Amino acid sequence: MSRRCEQKLVRLRAIVAERAAWTEQLVQIKHLHGWLCEVEAILAKEATPLPGEPVNNETVGRRLDAWREDMVGLLEASTLSELEQEGLRQLLQVLSNLRPSLVQCYEREDFPRTNNDLERNIRALKTQYRRVSGRKNWNAYLLRYGRCVAYAAWWEQDEAHCQLLQRHVTQMDRGRWRELRQQTTSAQQEQLTRFRFRHKRSSVLALLESRWSEAIQSASLP
Repeated sequence: MSRRCEQKLVRLRAIVAERAAWTEQLVQIKHLHGWLCEVEAILAKEATPLPGEPVNNETVGRRLDAWREDMVGLLEASTLSELEQEGLRQLLQVLSNLRPSLVQCYEREDFPRTNNDLERNIRALKTQYRRVSGRKNWNAYLLRYGRCVAYAAWWEQDEAHCQLLQRHVTQMDRGRWRELRQQTTSAQQEQLTRFRFRHKRSSVLALLESRWSEAIQSASLP
């Protein structure tokens, strides 16, 4: 055997040895991937329901909650490896945080199905604003109007959307309107605070310190 062939054989043996050391981890990662596929199958819009069961928000949510309960039981049984426990725990945590929003798209045809659809919608809003204003950055526009930029774009799509808006407005009472306006204002203020803290952190911290000092002085007054 030539020296070159011997070198290749040594390298091949080293690769095989490294792969053999990863075999157990690869099996565990396949388990994690399998759990993700199970969640994907449950959340798929074309998921096969039980006989006589429709695909809607309630049924999909019930199937997802049942799967989560089974996985919690598996996690508490302590039969999984450390890697599997960590991965499953993180998956369950993410599903718990996103549970209210994951099962809201099965009864509306125009609801974005994936993050890709959502990104396309956001890109379309950006493009529309850039064409109207001539600006490349839409942060000022977004910070000023918040989520209303998406509402306005949706209502202005065609005449049917405008008529639907008028019908909703005529049927809305003042209490509900004030509630929605407060929610929108709070969400927009939170977004503005995040932007200021990220881009103007020193001034935000100085303002917080000033307000804190004023609060302490007011509390110490008789």
